[in-house]
Amino acid sequence: MAYGESLLSKVIDANDPAALTRYGIDESHMGTEAERKALRFIREYAEVNGRAPDYRTVAAEIKGFTYMPEVADSFEFLARKVKEGSAKFRQHAFFTSSEFGANFSAMKPEEFAEWVRGKLDGIAAGTTVRTKVGTDIKQDTPIFLEEYRRRKEGRSFKIWRSKFPTINREIGGYLSGNMYTWYARPGRGKSVMTMEEAIEAAFQGATVLVWVMEMSRYEWMARAYTSISARLGVCDAEINGMVQQAGFDNMALLRGQLADDFEAAFVAFLTRVSEEMAGNVVIRSVDDQDFDSRRVRDLEADILATSADIVVVDPFYYMDYEANTSKTSGGDAAETSKKLRRLAGKYGAVLHIITQADEVKDEKDDAGHRELRPPQRGEIKKTKAVLEDATNVLGIDTVANDGLGVIEIGKGRNGGEGTTVELIYLPNYGIVREMEMGVDAAQQFTP
Repeated sequence: MAYGESLLSKVIDANDPAALTRYGIDESHMGTEAERKALRFIREYAEVNGRAPDYRTVAAEIKGFTYMPEVADSFEFLARKVKEGSAKFRQHAFFTSSEFGANFSAMKPEEFAEWVRGKLDGIAAGTTVRTKVGTDIKQDTPIFLEEYRRRKEGRSFKIWRSKFPTINREIGGYLSGNMYTWYARPGRGKSVMTMEEAIEAAFQGATVLVWVMEMSRYEWMARAYTSISARLGVCDAEINGMVQQAGFDNMALLRGQLADDFEAAFVAFLTRVSEEMAGNVVIRSVDDQDFDSRRVRDLEADILATSADIVVVDPFYYMDYEANTSKTSGGDAAETSKKLRRLAGKYGAVLHIITQADEVKDEKDDAGHRELRPPQRGEIKKTKAVLEDATNVLGIDTVANDGLGVIEIGKGRNGGEGTTVELIYLPNYGIVREMEMGVDAAQQFTP
């Protein structure tokens, strides 16, 4: 059946040329040249005369067009049929094209499959009938109540607590579907802070996916085991005259030089990790042989494969950026950031994104100690898009030699902007925690 002719005939009879716009019908959806010419004529006529042409006028002007009188089917039904026919035609043209055959021969299987999916998704997007625009706040109240109940029961909305109490107090923890940007100057603890938050979430039962693009698998795991062992209090360490619950020495793990008794204790500790950690952490690291493509679509595939609740991208600027469609400076990074933000919302995941801050001259006191100064928002180095797209932006600074650190909430869409979190920062022992305030704070690391 010629659904294109039926649709255009109904447009003429109903004097409703706007129906073509409402249902997104254009010339590319029409199956014959006569239908395409008729659609073009109806649109041009309506623009000049403010109404649809008479059916006899169209028949006289367009050779080969057959007018269908008194079409009873709805615009939605006819538009859907027209677009279904267009989709089938486009799919057939795609599968029989020379490009399809050439790429089948030239591409790796995974790359080819991804290319095919992208092409088919593009066809589907161009031939979908939209029947409703947006959400009506008066009529769609049942949708809101259903989501409210789902959130109340913890079925669709999740808040993952931070390891640092002040962050929980000020921004309410990390909300599913949101993106959070962490930034610092080189070597100031970006990876450590986000690792601590990843482990914290895993202990709450989250599945955490970490894209580690700046260090080896072994290095990240060694840091994680040091942190987890400190959390479980497997060791005691004397630090500045105070005995602290600590983890296995990170440098000794990295060098493979644990003392014999500590090595035996470490092997025993590893058997406890799966018992103590309710969730899990899955890492993709720079030395994984199959980790040679780092596009947003690859991250999406990993999220689907792991059912990740929390995702850490470490760091953002080591991703393979998206195409710079805006043709502006930094447009590739901005497009990548935008797609990451959409990814968080699409899958209801929390995204922790790491980027870098500009280097500045360090200021030291008379004793040679460097002053803690978390970077400001204007110092984000790689792209400002990750600032704009994030729910919160968190600046970090640490002085490992002094055992101190700070996190500053530089942007707070839901509050907390300007809040500072003071830290005890001794990552080699797995000790990274918020500093107690008041009298106890002054005594934590004094003999």
